[in-house]
Amino acid sequence: MTKIMQQQLNLNNLPKNKPNTLKAIDLFAGIGGIRLGFAEAFKEDIEFVFSSEIDKYAQTTYYANFGEMPHGDITKIDEKNIPVHDILLAGFPCQAFSIAGKRLGFEDTRGTLFFEVARIIKHHKPKVVFLENVKGFVNHDKGNTFKVVKETLNELGYKVFSKVLNAKDFGVPQNRERIYIVGFLDNEVDFEFPKALDKCVSIQDKLEQKVDTKYYYNDKPLYERIKYDVTNEKSVYQWRRQYVRENKSEVCPTLTANMGTGGHNVPIIKDSFGIRKLTPRECANFQGFPKNFILPKELVDSQLYKQCGNSVVVSVIRHIAKDIKKRIVKND
Repeated sequence: MTKIMQQQLNLNNLPKNKPNTLKAIDLFAGIGGIRLGFAEAFKEDIEFVFSSEIDKYAQTTYYANFGEMPHGDITKIDEKNIPVHDILLAGFPCQAFSIAGKRLGFEDTRGTLFFEVARIIKHHKPKVVFLENVKGFVNHDKGNTFKVVKETLNELGYKVFSKVLNAKDFGVPQNRERIYIVGFLDNEVDFEFPKALDKCVSIQDKLEQKVDTKYYYNDKPLYERIKYDVTNEKSVYQWRRQYVRENKSEVCPTLTANMGTGGHNVPIIKDSFGIRKLTPRECANFQGFPKNFILPKELVDSQLYKQCGNSVVVSVIRHIAKDIKKRIVKND
């Protein structure tokens, strides 16, 4: 094990068997962005007792940073075999539910990945449920998907709060809107999502100073097509197949999982050495991951790009988690 990995594990291996430690599980964990945000907010007051992630490459990154290999396919894991926990975290995929002719609620989620979350909640009844999804989830399937999720959580006994937040309002220069859903088993809890911060962080704050030449387009055919369009060193650009679009809001456009599919899906910038795409490390920076977060060298860039695009913005999670912690402590 490398020295840097040992340092990272020391930061994230939380105390065991502390009497007042809240137990948490991390479902659809990806590379651990939600976990990291909660760990930063709760510090020594949280202990992660279970994680699940089906993608083997994401598992590799998760293990490198937390010293824990996530369990695989959650659909094959019996809820009774999952440890008792107080907090359930899940960045589950968006799926449409068929609710024609049925009541809303738990039974209507069968056959979807949210059902896997719901059955675990039903069995364990954690104090807090935290869910994250894309902004479009709110209107997905004409709003039925979001409606079923809220009704299901209500049916299972939870008071539900939800809000769309943008990463650019929480210290990260990326335009990334996501829906956050928080459910409390204690129905007396009153919860408010964090307000936007005044703190501004520039694009340049997230860029690396030394970048491998492989990320530059200077000697590649694409350069001749974009050299007159990519001119502002303070902007991040997107290649739209037929043209280049400048993001003039001085933030990075939303990073997506298809950055890992190759081509020109990775955002483009201009620096003193030429025109290039963002590196995987820079994408992690724009997602709010700390500098010591490990991007395994054995993984190819396409996998790292995909992981970053699929992940969450850690700073947004941290701010929400801090407010959740206040409610739990107050009501305990």
